[in-house]
Amino acid sequence: MTGLFTAPALSTRTPARSWHPPEGIAPRGTLLVLPGRGEHPLVYERFGRRLASDGYQVHALPTAPDDLVEDVLARAAEAAGPAPVAPVVLVGSDTGALQALHTAAGAGPRLPVAGIVVAGAAPTAPAPAAGAARNAAGVTQDAAGPWEAELAARTACPAHRQRLTDDEEFVRGSLGAPVPDRLRSGARPDVPALVLHGGADPVTPLGQARDLAARLPRATLGVVHDGLHDVLNDAAHRTTAAVVVLWLERLRADPAGRPILTLEEADDAAPAVEQGGEGAEGARS
Repeated sequence: MTGLFTAPALSTRTPARSWHPPEGIAPRGTLLVLPGRGEHPLVYERFGRRLASDGYQVHALPTAPDDLVEDVLARAAEAAGPAPVAPVVLVGSDTGALQALHTAAGAGPRLPVAGIVVAGAAPTAPAPAAGAARNAAGVTQDAAGPWEAELAARTACPAHRQRLTDDEEFVRGSLGAPVPDRLRSGARPDVPALVLHGGADPVTPLGQARDLAARLPRATLGVVHDGLHDVLNDAAHRTTAAVVVLWLERLRADPAGRPILTLEEADDAAPAVEQGGEGAEGARS
């Protein structure tokens, strides 16, 4: 699988895709989505529509794993425009998650990155040796064939499985493509980070996500119980999208990360929900 994979040429890539808030809703921020191996911008249509409905401008970019940080930064800056609505947040999946880390670390004044969402980051440990009992996607070979094995590693969502199966632009087998060495090195951008990872991810061990969250200066770790690798497009996609929105609202309200709302166990001594306000600006949305 690995030896047959070739990244698409820049001229043949699917163009960037954008989703905007409903008419009459003032944008609340700008999200720049970096796809992972084999993916293209339209793979994130469901995520883009959902976040746009909550008031965020979402741009999914036609980046590829081999793109240099400068290339990713140029595409992101072009999509965001000269005056992007703050906060500007990079959202990456698989290799795109690693690119988000490196791009945020090197963005500087060219792109005012205020935060990053690291979703199902690609593995940074060396790839398994040839001839290993597990296939290149990190899962035991499925009796139904390599495509079924890749789907089983990516997502348990029936709708997304069908979409990938019918998608002629999606590159099958790419989950086994090697992760570029430059993305394996640890980047530590000094911005708030939301690290989302599937608890049952067979491609990247959960321990890597825990280590990453511990290494980043300002990180929140979210573990999706029984979640697989494509955490934004897995069976719990509604929950992960909701968590992203909550994290974004928290970022907007207070970059220091103090919560807006805290859930507590109900008992005789404490209320079930302790709620913080969003201020006048939140009340008008």
